[in-house]
Amino acid sequence: MYRLLLGAALAATATSAFAADAVAPIVMDPAVTQPHISGYLEAYVGGLYVTFSGDHATATTAGGTGRVNFPIDSRWNVQTDAFVDSLWAEGQNIYGYGGAVHGYYRDPSAYALGGFASITGYGGDNFGGVSLYSFSVGPEAQVYMGNVTLYGQAYYGQLRASGQSEHFDNWGGRGVVRYFAQDNLRFDGELGYSTVSLGGEHLNTVTGALQAMYRFSGTPFSVFGRYQLDHLSAGGESENIHKYVFGLRASFGSDTLLDEDRNGATMDTYRPNIILPFGG
Repeated sequence: MYRLLLGAALAATATSAFAADAVAPIVMDPAVTQPHISGYLEAYVGGLYVTFSGDHATATTAGGTGRVNFPIDSRWNVQTDAFVDSLWAEGQNIYGYGGAVHGYYRDPSAYALGGFASITGYGGDNFGGVSLYSFSVGPEAQVYMGNVTLYGQAYYGQLRASGQSEHFDNWGGRGVVRYFAQDNLRFDGELGYSTVSLGGEHLNTVTGALQAMYRFSGTPFSVFGRYQLDHLSAGGESENIHKYVFGLRASFGSDTLLDEDRNGATMDTYRPNIILPFGG
């Protein structure tokens, strides 16, 4: 089973205001607004560059995400996500699709604390008719410090094949720093680690990513670019998977990227470069 899963992944890779009242003496954070439904849709295109065993390969990648945040009251929120990722190499395709639900308590001027659950299905070439899926659950939290957001997430998950009792455990965590140079100019830095138990072996993934996003003032549209590196290692072998993407986001229910971060659909989940959940 291990060789099938890893072989499929390697074959595919080888071949993302409450403004201060001018009269009242109390001044509140301009990022804080009255609770309301908000979210966004985004799509990206890009490429992969894979290095392994002294060789390299390239692939094309594309995908999309939709997220909607539903405030239950002034503090409690439920966010729903849907996503799809796909890559092509030498006429072969592999893809993942799924969703997530986040439930959390948020004080827009200070922090957010909650948890999430996600499920993802996989398909494409070289799967030999095997239907794979994974799920993950875990806690997450954000801390708001002026124009900086700190985001931490930990999880436990399993990778399974339909109709089989055997499964592979997946543990991991990630940390993200979001810096808002302006209300509509956001920079992200991310570090993550996960390990998948494959029989008596472990497949470890270390992830690093950088992202920049700009929202056009007075419009719902943003553009972004992202670079992500996944370093995979197992059994004395390793490979590096570099992913470069450019994308477009259309938001609703928010005025700026900072407003979206503090009052809207602010949670997300990690998506590995090779689609299969070897990174989260």
